[in-house]
Amino acid sequence: MRKILLSSIILLAGLTFLARLSYLQIFSFSPNQILEDPAIKAVYDYPERGYIYDRNGELLVANQPAYDVMVIPGEVKPLDTLEFCGLLGIDKEHFVEQLKKARIYSPRLPSVLVPQLSKEDYGRLQEKMRRFEGFYIQKRSLRYYDTKSGANVLGYISEVNPWDVAKNPSYSAGELKGTTGIEKQYEEILRGQKGVKYIQKDRFNRDIGPYKDGALDTLPVQGQEITVTIDKYLQEYGEKLMVGKHGGIVALEPSSGEILALVSGPSYDPSILVGRERSRNYSKLHYDSIRKPTFDRSLLASQSPGSPFKTLNALVGLQEGAINTETTIQCFNGFYVGRRKRGCHCGGGLRDLHSGLYRSCNAFSAGVFRRFYDQFDSTGEAQEAWEKHMKSFGLGTFLGYDLPIGRPGRIPSREYYDRVYGANRWGPTYIISNSIGQGEVETTPIQLANMTAAIANRGHYFTPHVIKKIGDEDISIPKYTEAKHTTIDKRHFEPVVQAMAEVYNMGTARWLQVKDLDIAGKTGTVENFTRINGVRTQLTDNSVFVAFAPVNNPKIAIAVYVENGYFGSRYAGHIATLMIEKYLKGDISRKDLEKRMLEKTLEHEYAKPYSGQPFKINERAW
Repeated sequence: MRKILLSSIILLAGLTFLARLSYLQIFSFSPNQILEDPAIKAVYDYPERGYIYDRNGELLVANQPAYDVMVIPGEVKPLDTLEFCGLLGIDKEHFVEQLKKARIYSPRLPSVLVPQLSKEDYGRLQEKMRRFEGFYIQKRSLRYYDTKSGANVLGYISEVNPWDVAKNPSYSAGELKGTTGIEKQYEEILRGQKGVKYIQKDRFNRDIGPYKDGALDTLPVQGQEITVTIDKYLQEYGEKLMVGKHGGIVALEPSSGEILALVSGPSYDPSILVGRERSRNYSKLHYDSIRKPTFDRSLLASQSPGSPFKTLNALVGLQEGAINTETTIQCFNGFYVGRRKRGCHCGGGLRDLHSGLYRSCNAFSAGVFRRFYDQFDSTGEAQEAWEKHMKSFGLGTFLGYDLPIGRPGRIPSREYYDRVYGANRWGPTYIISNSIGQGEVETTPIQLANMTAAIANRGHYFTPHVIKKIGDEDISIPKYTEAKHTTIDKRHFEPVVQAMAEVYNMGTARWLQVKDLDIAGKTGTVENFTRINGVRTQLTDNSVFVAFAPVNNPKIAIAVYVENGYFGSRYAGHIATLMIEKYLKGDISRKDLEKRMLEKTLEHEYAKPYSGQPFKINERAW
């Protein structure tokens, strides 16, 4: 009996061992289990990222070869550290630190020791790599930019961090991913899929061939190319015009919501964030506290919109019956709030909707604002109605565009003012500055451009977006193709549009006219404040301009915001007019406007708060 029991135990143990061995050999193909086996080495083959083209098929972003020095810490043998560091162009302390990080990540898995060697460094090092066990060179591709513009919208790629790896197991240490802009937004499409080869090793740690004859190996899948809505040459032109100026330009196609240009000034050449100098160059950009080139003003600069906002208040007044096209309001070179007078530059006199807008009369806009609020039983009720109208133009929201950053701006609510002044303890005179686009209203340049597109379309807009094609397939996403309608009836837009056309013909932008080009626009001059040593200090006004063209079949809507640019027609108006002509005609006829914008700089204005010296505001910009 004892002999039978012993035999049974031996047989059972043998069967268990055979079953487990069979399972491991036949059924267990988990890559994670394979990687835990010290007798198997994984060699990754990284795909090229997808190319990025502009709306006309012009190349924006491609790839270039680069080489990473990889290390498997558990395989490193004693070496001449100084010689190796000399070949790599790094110091010993950096070498020790990177090797320590790699060992913490995994003693058996490869990590990047030195990223992105140049072809010259690679050629010099390749011949001697066999002397340094545990290290090898892995080829990968880096981004190549066929433009010096668009850094803010194209974005850049950088190495994944430990949080990325923990969050997404498809990444491994040393891989690259999209960090900002289009590269981040469309990472899953652009990155492709890496391939892998599993290499079997013998007990002396020598490669003896593919594991399972390569049955588990996979080939890399190249990232898909995408076509974006940006116009390469319009983007480049916009950035030239913004040299020496801080601000943003956003140009849209009103009929589709496609973003034609997304300019943030100052900008930088995107190629400086490629290669081994990327971190050093980024630090210089990031710590430039005056120019702030990494701050995307086209999407993030949330400022008072100024007089372009008067067009919306006029539309709300028409919609709610507070005014009609014949309503007149007297301007006494300004308007009074109690005993305090707010100035106006329209020249004074009797103003109707037409002259009130094209002459940008503050008194007319304030009068419309008051008449609207007087129609309701309470200011709070009026504020709710006003807020609803404004938000129907995409203001006070993130809009839903396909870029990873943004700000909602601010359309103040009834609750907002109840918190500030107390419930039901405020009236229209408290918030009258909202009538002229100042006060508590804030918008970003992309919101202003979208608002302008809604006016150009006479009452609807399409969500702004940058994606046009993935591969050869046109994008048809309901979010971007379905029109969003405002709360204003279509019939009310035409008188406002005609008044905006007169801004160029006989109003505040009359000297910016372009022959054979019908443009509708609106200037804005916005008070500008900052804090200097804790004291609220006024700076030179911000210059704002919105426009679209042609008036009756709009192909482009644009918003330009220039910090410290003084009158709306001075800097922003010049730039908007030039961008419109560039896009619609290809060439510039107004060489006088172009010469002025290419040569003029506002750097002296931006230096004022940091000079420690007294300064004047609103001096002549030229």
